[in-house]
Amino acid sequence: MSTSFSILITFIAYLGGMLWIGVWAYRKTNDLSDYILGGRSLGAWPSALSAGASDMSGWLLLGMPGYAYASGWEASWLAGGLLLGTYLNWLIVAPRLRVYSELADNSLTLPEYFSNRFDDQAAIRVISAFFILLFFLFYTSSGLVAGGKLFETVFGLDYTLAVTLGTIAVVSYTLFGGYLAVSWTDLVQGLLMAAALIIVPIAAFNAVGAGPNELLQAKNPEMLDPWTNTAGEALGWMGIVSLAAWGLGYFGQPHILARFKGIKSRDEVKTARRIAVSWTFLGLMGAFFVGVAGIGYFDTPLADPETVFMDLVQALFHPLVAGILLAAILAAVMSTADSQLLVSSSALTEDFYKALINQNADQATLVKIGRFAVAGIAIIAWALALNPDSTVLGLVSYAWAGFGAAFGPAVILSLFWSRMNRFGCLAGIVVGGITVVVWKQLSGGLFDLYEIVPGFIAATVAIIAVSLATPAPESKITDTFAQVK
Repeated sequence: MSTSFSILITFIAYLGGMLWIGVWAYRKTNDLSDYILGGRSLGAWPSALSAGASDMSGWLLLGMPGYAYASGWEASWLAGGLLLGTYLNWLIVAPRLRVYSELADNSLTLPEYFSNRFDDQAAIRVISAFFILLFFLFYTSSGLVAGGKLFETVFGLDYTLAVTLGTIAVVSYTLFGGYLAVSWTDLVQGLLMAAALIIVPIAAFNAVGAGPNELLQAKNPEMLDPWTNTAGEALGWMGIVSLAAWGLGYFGQPHILARFKGIKSRDEVKTARRIAVSWTFLGLMGAFFVGVAGIGYFDTPLADPETVFMDLVQALFHPLVAGILLAAILAAVMSTADSQLLVSSSALTEDFYKALINQNADQATLVKIGRFAVAGIAIIAWALALNPDSTVLGLVSYAWAGFGAAFGPAVILSLFWSRMNRFGCLAGIVVGGITVVVWKQLSGGLFDLYEIVPGFIAATVAIIAVSLATPAPESKITDTFAQVK
């Protein structure tokens, strides 16, 4: 039995299991609330692991190991920022957003939450939905690129065919099962990702017979110093801030915030936070050590550092075991892309179609529109992913910054500042989103700073300044705020 065939059998069995969950969830999906938030019925474990798995995506098994393989301990700034961001998001945002989203007319999507929170009829919803669709096209594409690299590396498929197969796999169960399918498959996929990121580096270090720092010392002593790059040049404040600032992105990611809204009750949040932070720590640490282990294992430098996890698995394990471990990449890709497709679908259904076209649409029509939207968005993301030179980390960094700056300050201030009004919210979303888009096009000097930093600051200033310069919110808005507090 060839290696590729053994892995293929494992992949088919894995996909079969995920599709079974999709069919099960389809039978439990009766209305749009079920499709978008699972009827707010999930406990701590599926909520926490679904948030983690949909957050980390294919970049945890491709982008992060590739970065560690190329840079050594410099990557610890990125990992540290993400771990802190995960903790603060669950601590600060999750409890209040769970309560507020329900009190604000049972808001299902993030744009709907903003609209109901500030009693705005359409402007905030439509503009929020626009930025969600814009940045999720890049984010979803990153997952499809990761899937393409997986099928290309393991089976030797043409890249275009590989991306196409990955897209079909993701769309199939998201289309039918909605939030329940996405969350329960994410639970399985999150556990599989964690197991793979523990097993692979242990096996690799054992095979090499040396520890992480010993391998980095032998490769390039500069890789041992988190304060310098591989050329021995100081990272400086801009380099360190740009890496650590990834943690700011968490507060504005719609697919992660959806998990906070969908959890069964506020009481489940504390347990979910502990699970989510522990999972993130294990995942980031494992991904870093996979990259370092690859430095010692491969004598010839890899043509694409982002394939280090796949190359190690195929070199170290029996084909059947390798198939299970490589399915973790498929799990990472699917667990994020499915969430992004669902949020994008929700934005089109709730925030465009229902808000602007058919306010009286029945539940069956909305669910049908949501499913059509999943397929349509997937096709556009597939087209963007067909460029084989795309890097997973590069695509993710742009989308991550866009969401973090456009929505992060608006979410935090809407939960904690009663004086914030609809004009401030709208200004923050627009200024944050546009700052990221413009900053990304510029380079040199200060413009080399990761675009989430200026975007987040500009959005925060815009919200505060515009809110204070315009009339205070009406009493019914402040009364709901007091009730949540």
